[in-house]
Amino acid sequence: MAKNRKIVITCAVTGAIHTPSMSPHLPVTAEEIAEAAIGAAEAGAAIVHLHARDPETGKPDQTPQAFEPFLKVIKQRSDCVVNLTTGGAPWMRVEERILPAQTFKPEVASLNMGSMNFGLFPMLNRFKEFKHAWEPEALEASRDLVFRNSFKDIEFVLRTLSDDGIRFEFECYDTAHLYNLHHFLERGLVKPPLFVQTVFGILGGIGPHPEDVAHMKRTADRLFGDQYEWSVLGAGRNQLPIAAMAAAMGGNVRVGLEDSLWAGPGKLAESNAQQVRLARQIIEGLGLEIASPDEARAILELKGGDRVSF
Repeated sequence: MAKNRKIVITCAVTGAIHTPSMSPHLPVTAEEIAEAAIGAAEAGAAIVHLHARDPETGKPDQTPQAFEPFLKVIKQRSDCVVNLTTGGAPWMRVEERILPAQTFKPEVASLNMGSMNFGLFPMLNRFKEFKHAWEPEALEASRDLVFRNSFKDIEFVLRTLSDDGIRFEFECYDTAHLYNLHHFLERGLVKPPLFVQTVFGILGGIGPHPEDVAHMKRTADRLFGDQYEWSVLGAGRNQLPIAAMAAAMGGNVRVGLEDSLWAGPGKLAESNAQQVRLARQIIEGLGLEIASPDEARAILELKGGDRVSF
């Protein structure tokens, strides 16, 4: 990973985990999502990872119609790499989750690499007042929720999207997910360079301890050798410490309000761009450089922004 010495910053601007009542800065409308993505790119993010929401309630919305308005604006105003979620929200079926990427054929789509418990209910201890009934209901329901990503589901996504030249951000929440990815590599259903996003600090996945980070990297090194690009995502307050660990080890980093609402202890991030700037300061403080969108395209061997359908 250290061979290119350029660190790719991904910014996940809204996601499906946090709810509008948790932060006034969480993008909800198409206009807010577009502005957040463009601001993150201007701050140094080469890739923007995108979800959509209902503009009235902020509930995750995986219809292509919800994505189209902000995709066009981002394409017009930025050269950043657009990465569309196929994760959607943990309670959605894969046939629903895949629709935006299937419709718009982005350069990158995310792909969760295994089924898992996905516990969001501890946030009910921090946040007590909600604007919309769906918010506490969704958090409470995660006590008895398995985020389904079966081998059949993963193969369905791979076979549906790969012919359009879409590369994947392989989201690996635990060691087993790396082995699942290796299984698909051996079968020839994925091709290097693999963009492996290791995720730390979600209840149900691997923890955020430095030994967890090192363990995931050692395992990926052993399974994939020089066939992958490593990136990290730290949830909540773990975001910047884990970004710093990975950058020091030559890895790429992901930040954004999807993964963390914070810019410091008890301090809400005012924008996605603020988190990108904080990550950039860490990277450049280590004597490293951030990758431009075109450099990220070269590192990950992407098809180019002229071959998308938006």
